[in-house]
Amino acid sequence: MELAELIGLRPVPGAGLLLTLTRRCPLSCAHCSTSSSLAGEQPRAADLRRFVGSFTPAERPEVLMLTGGEPLLRPGLAAELAALARAAGCRTALLSGMFFARGGRVPAPVLRAVSALDHFSASLDVHHEREVPRADVFRAVHRVLDAGVPASFHLTGDGPDDPYLAEVTAAVRREFADRVPMLVTEVRPLGRAAAWAARARRPVDAGRAVPCAMAAWPVVAFDGAVLACCNQRVVDHRPAPAHLLLGHAAEDGWPTVRRRLLDSPVLRMIRTVGPAHLVARHAAEPVCGELDYCGTCRGLAGRPGVLAGAEREASGPVGALLDREASRAQLAAGPVGLVRRHGSPPFAELVALGSPTGRGAA
Repeated sequence: MELAELIGLRPVPGAGLLLTLTRRCPLSCAHCSTSSSLAGEQPRAADLRRFVGSFTPAERPEVLMLTGGEPLLRPGLAAELAALARAAGCRTALLSGMFFARGGRVPAPVLRAVSALDHFSASLDVHHEREVPRADVFRAVHRVLDAGVPASFHLTGDGPDDPYLAEVTAAVRREFADRVPMLVTEVRPLGRAAAWAARARRPVDAGRAVPCAMAAWPVVAFDGAVLACCNQRVVDHRPAPAHLLLGHAAEDGWPTVRRRLLDSPVLRMIRTVGPAHLVARHAAEPVCGELDYCGTCRGLAGRPGVLAGAEREASGPVGALLDREASRAQLAAGPVGLVRRHGSPPFAELVALGSPTGRGAA
């Protein structure tokens, strides 16, 4: 599975599942959005096996994305979950901080886990490079490719003009002869980065529909809660907003979670027009100007009139049709279009490097 295909599925409701194996990580990257450490919590392995074991050929996501913390601190579990997913026809990808790669090595348990995957992504940025040298990461990724597993890089910088991003993307292209794609994003003021990466929020015009692709894939969080959103504040804080809580890995299976994701009128409207426009349509008081996009979504629980409006507007077959059409429109923009919106726009085309269906990057 190539990165462009994985990213291209992101707007499709229920096409993927983000599953957190652990919040633990041996690295101490200054920009870590999850503030991960070796003391971090992690869901019970039995709960994760149970949840992924509920996949069937008729009821399963297209992609299982294993993340953390550092998911390869549990390599045996990662391999086991990938095997369970594959038995149901679901492909598995994993994002790693590359803690194991010092010296360019890939330890046997890690290689077994990576070999069970359909895609492997390595994090690389100025903060990771202080922990694991770039040359070691490159050697380890070559070993992943030699094992027959498609690979990519997840690169993070301080903004579109960050000279590090221009330099590192050029280095990756040289090292891997444009065969390895890259997802380039920007540091957000979350976790350990909250103290130094503060930047202006990105408000949106409440009068304009801005669909949310991030409400399309459920997330199994560090405590086993299954959420409809990957926003770090939603993942970290309890209680979660009721409209974003889909269940728990210890109690619910994928078919139940998927049904709740697809049938919720509020989530349908968030995916179709976005939370700010939803508030503008149904708030009791007039909404003028711009609103904080994610903050507005988290605050919907305090707007019963807006929730009731979503129920009226998006229940039943009409709401399902609106949801499908919004997903189709975002799919038509392709993976490059999605990264232009959610990642670093100048580097968006790098997501399609090496993809037979992707347009070549300049």
